[in-house]
Amino acid sequence: MAYEKLQGDQLFDGNRFHGRDKVLVTDFRGKMLDIIDHSEAGAGVRYIPGLIRPGFVNAHCHLELSHMRNIIPPHTGLVPFLMDVTGKRGFPDEMIHKAIADALEEMEADGITAVGDISNTDVTAAFKASGRLQFHTFVEVISFLEANTPERIRHYTGVLNSFRSTAAGRASLSPHAPYSVSPLAFRMINDATENGIVSIHNQETPHENELYRSGRGAFLELLRKVGIPDSPFPVTGQSSIRSWLPHFNRGQTLLLVHNTFMPREDIQWAREISKSNGTRLVFCCCVNANLYIENSMPDIPVFLEEDCHMVLGTDSYSSNLQLKVSAEIATLRERFPSIPVERWYRWATVNGAEALGMENKWLTGLPVVEGV
Repeated sequence: MAYEKLQGDQLFDGNRFHGRDKVLVTDFRGKMLDIIDHSEAGAGVRYIPGLIRPGFVNAHCHLELSHMRNIIPPHTGLVPFLMDVTGKRGFPDEMIHKAIADALEEMEADGITAVGDISNTDVTAAFKASGRLQFHTFVEVISFLEANTPERIRHYTGVLNSFRSTAAGRASLSPHAPYSVSPLAFRMINDATENGIVSIHNQETPHENELYRSGRGAFLELLRKVGIPDSPFPVTGQSSIRSWLPHFNRGQTLLLVHNTFMPREDIQWAREISKSNGTRLVFCCCVNANLYIENSMPDIPVFLEEDCHMVLGTDSYSSNLQLKVSAEIATLRERFPSIPVERWYRWATVNGAEALGMENKWLTGLPVVEGV
């Protein structure tokens, strides 16, 4: 078998860092075969200045919103942000396509090799099929009203089939958020995703919990904007996650995104319910987007103390100035300097690969080198 031996100033294997005394052995495609001592490597070791690491995994992105960079002002709060996103339409196709291509170029330059991408349409399918990045596309269902849910599910299943009929990678139906998906839609998505991967925006604002606890709050303004005078969702008297999570019981991996206002007691409750329902929870942080929209961040130390499976995402250009996982890591390092950096790199590589079901692919392609 053809193989290569690589030595850097540092080497990260997905779990921990190694010094210059270690050599990475890869096959001809760049997939890791072994890490050995330099003293045992023999001749032919190629030295590369910098850090050699696996590709980053951007576990949450919205490529199709790439044309909205610098359009929505920061720190508006989620509900005004969503109203801005839904209200700004009519962009020319040429602008949308160029923005998607530029976003893909930026992610590749950052050493991202795999992406969990949210799609409401199939506009990104051709880009995903012809590019070098690996994708799992989450076709996002929005269905406020039970009466319209079967029709909405048929529509999004058509979008799903558009991705599956190309070389765009894997795809699955996913609910957008607890404030935009009816109980029937949750049940239909559950039935359609057995043993699959599902993504959902979770507890991104305190108003989300208020909607389920009382049927009131800021989300009523968004609902009225789309022609719904009152909340169509059940008033459970509980937080949003306690209201929707029990719908899933078919062995899914559930990727909970943002979690900006998720308290410890909900984390603990969700993990117990997930265990009893046979599902697996993964928690995705998009810290720069959280700061951009709500000027808040998840309580990262609590997630660490609860030993949650954590991954990183960038969200979209509508809520972030870049799509760089390295920038997410930089923010985490700045905010939590006492936490070892290998923790963030683990979230950004092997954890993300496992969450997207790509643990056997995450080193495919040449290893990425970060300059010193």
